[in-house]
Amino acid sequence: MLVGLTIHNVVLIEKLELGFAPGLTVLTGETGAGKSILLDALGLALGARAESGLVRAGAAQAMVTAEFHVPRDHDSLALLDEQGIERDENLILRRQLGSDGRSRAFVNDQPVSVAFLKTLGEYLIEIEGQFESHGLLDASTHRDLLDGFGAHRAELTRTAEAYRSWRAAETALSDAQTILTQARADEDFLRHAVAELELADPQPDEETKLAMERQLLMAGAQVIEAINAAHQDLAGDRGADRALIAAERRLQRLGDKLGDALAPELAAIAGSLDRAGVELRDAIAGIQGLQSSLDADPARLDKVEERLHLLRDLGRKHRVRADALPELLADLTQRLQLIDGKSGDIAGLTATAAATRKAYLAAAASLTQARQKAAKTLDAAVAKELAPLKLEKARFATRIEALSDNQLGEGGADRVAFEVATNPGAEPGPIQRIASGGELARFMLALKVSLSRAQPVPTLVFDEVDAGIGGATAAAVGERLKRLADQLQVLVITHSPQVAALGAQHWRVEKKIAKGITSTTVATLSTEARREEIARMLSGATISDEARAAADKLLKGAA
Repeated sequence: MLVGLTIHNVVLIEKLELGFAPGLTVLTGETGAGKSILLDALGLALGARAESGLVRAGAAQAMVTAEFHVPRDHDSLALLDEQGIERDENLILRRQLGSDGRSRAFVNDQPVSVAFLKTLGEYLIEIEGQFESHGLLDASTHRDLLDGFGAHRAELTRTAEAYRSWRAAETALSDAQTILTQARADEDFLRHAVAELELADPQPDEETKLAMERQLLMAGAQVIEAINAAHQDLAGDRGADRALIAAERRLQRLGDKLGDALAPELAAIAGSLDRAGVELRDAIAGIQGLQSSLDADPARLDKVEERLHLLRDLGRKHRVRADALPELLADLTQRLQLIDGKSGDIAGLTATAAATRKAYLAAAASLTQARQKAAKTLDAAVAKELAPLKLEKARFATRIEALSDNQLGEGGADRVAFEVATNPGAEPGPIQRIASGGELARFMLALKVSLSRAQPVPTLVFDEVDAGIGGATAAAVGERLKRLADQLQVLVITHSPQVAALGAQHWRVEKKIAKGITSTTVATLSTEARREEIARMLSGATISDEARAAADKLLKGAA
């Protein structure tokens, strides 16, 4: 709710600080005192269009700060998170307007765009005037309001989930059909390419391995000569193998000759030679194996080069690396299988899409039934409010129409619009086109009272909702404002004493002239001051005892 409003240099207001309470707050004052200036100032803080004429004469800039207290789960806080704006205990909206018409906007002291300020303000407060074209007059809000009134959260959740499942199934089907269509267009190519690659049978990393083998084979005689020389060095008549054996024998004879004199040392050396012998024999065996492989097939080089050329030609043809041919074969095979019906079950995806659509339409139909039931209840509730507001001949109707297929969404299959007919026998139509100014304000009040539990905005402002009425009708307006204030914070600018008497907080807006300067001030009225203000509203400039007695009666009746 709105907890504070600070105004500096706006038209006739030099400086004003107001603190707001829950419930019904009424603002009264003589015509021209400046009540509309308060709304203009509040509008600035909420992102309304700014004009340099709002800056007080002689001032460099005007500034308005509106402070709100919102619950921790209020939707407005999600907007702050999206913009990276830090949360605080209260939400503070500030607008500065220079005399040159330029303005700056802030939320919790962080700069924001005026557009963002306006969007945020729409979550916090709603101003209802006779000729305002927002709030309940915006038909795009009517479906959400009806759902809130009917408490359709469970139906909405089921419908939204069913819609997302349906759209996901449709997307999967569409993607598969696109792939299939493309595959069919390339079918001849696919069959030829798969047959060619299957015949070649490329293996993972085959090109890399063949290239290394080719390099080795191309070395030819030099490699064989070097390997043979290495074998001779290790296993020949004068090789390391014979030298190692000779060394072992010499040490053995030495041990036999000396007995135990060098036994530990000779044993350690013998162990080392033995291990060296094992390693040496392994090396000789490896060289012999390599000799065998090189000597096994003299035509191996030709075979390797032929295979390499085949793989590299296929890679160039398909514009992939030769080592990527196995993955290409798998991909082309999968696309071909899709055509042959071996994968990508189009029939199954079609069935799933049909089933999820059916489930969505069933959930949407259930939501439609709930809306139709809620609409009857709402129409009856509004009708009950109209007669006391001197709109007994008017008729309110909630119209629910089916959306076309391309308009279906998470919110269901319905379009909702609130309509009225002010004359018997006339067809209902949009409120703003049918109702006159005074009727429109009272229709708004009747709707607000009926929809109070579904009202997403915590603070409502009514600008002269009682214009042009009096007596019992004004009392009925006041009684409904008070009922509405049991659910929400309500601010009312009023000329009706019946409405003013019902306020939990009463302010008087006054225009004062000091040293030739005119300014607007706002005073919080005490009990006695309230009595005098209501008596003034009843009798005019001259307050009579009868007016005071009538004021006492109104205040007593409101208590």
